[in-house]
Amino acid sequence: MASFTEQYSSYKFFLTSSPAPYVAHIEINRPAKLNAFKEAMWLELRQLFNQLSADPDVRAVVLSGAGDKAFTAGLDVTEASQNGLLNPEGNLDGARKAARLRRHIAEFQECISAVEKCEKPVIAAMHGISIGLAIDISCCADVRICAADTRFAVKEVDIGLAADIGTLARLPKAVGSFSWVKEIALSARDFGAEEALRVGFVSQVCESKQKAVEAAVKMAAFIAGKSPVAVQGTKEVLNHSRDHAVEESLRYVGIWNAAALQTNDVQAALLSGMQKRKPTFEKL
Repeated sequence: MASFTEQYSSYKFFLTSSPAPYVAHIEINRPAKLNAFKEAMWLELRQLFNQLSADPDVRAVVLSGAGDKAFTAGLDVTEASQNGLLNPEGNLDGARKAARLRRHIAEFQECISAVEKCEKPVIAAMHGISIGLAIDISCCADVRICAADTRFAVKEVDIGLAADIGTLARLPKAVGSFSWVKEIALSARDFGAEEALRVGFVSQVCESKQKAVEAAVKMAAFIAGKSPVAVQGTKEVLNHSRDHAVEESLRYVGIWNAAALQTNDVQAALLSGMQKRKPTFEKL
């Protein structure tokens, strides 16, 4: 059987490793460009997270950025301008340019949404420059941790557009203050780790990138030791509840658990508790 590294060796822009049983560590790997994204990268991101989602040997994912300077500086604007993403060229009328842009934006959105749609919990460990697309990506994660040096910004208004890859849809649901979301989105101002913690955007601030990644791996390993049926079901139901009314969510979890409660994991967890031992669970 191929090792984890061998199974994920084809990715050019992401480093992959397994620092603990059932844990995948993914690093955005373009440090010379501050891990800024070009089209090939977000296409790879979708492929990678689709693979992680279906992999029974993965139960939790840590996402971080390679290098010391940035989680990601967002969209590589120079690259996007050169390939026509920001302004399609050619002898097209307005409607046809709009159609081309709409399709491109929809694919970009789908690629970033693959992080959220991954069946496994995703923990983002951010550091340094974390602007623009960094917010889009981290909003898709289930848990966000950052280093004390992290500098965040919803930067899109400073390049003349409204953020369109997920921040404006997800950030208001990730923090407790809509006023704060509007302030930082409309102004594009920077905010730091302590402010992110205060409003609830991150749940933990660590002294360095290394400590943030270590904390994320420790959390991922702890989660990976639990029933994958329970963990993946919990992620699914929580994401559903975020976007639906209470009554709909109660009905949804009832239908979900009508199937999930038939798992052997419930008995294994109860028996291990009574016998005061750590339970083991089959792959899902």
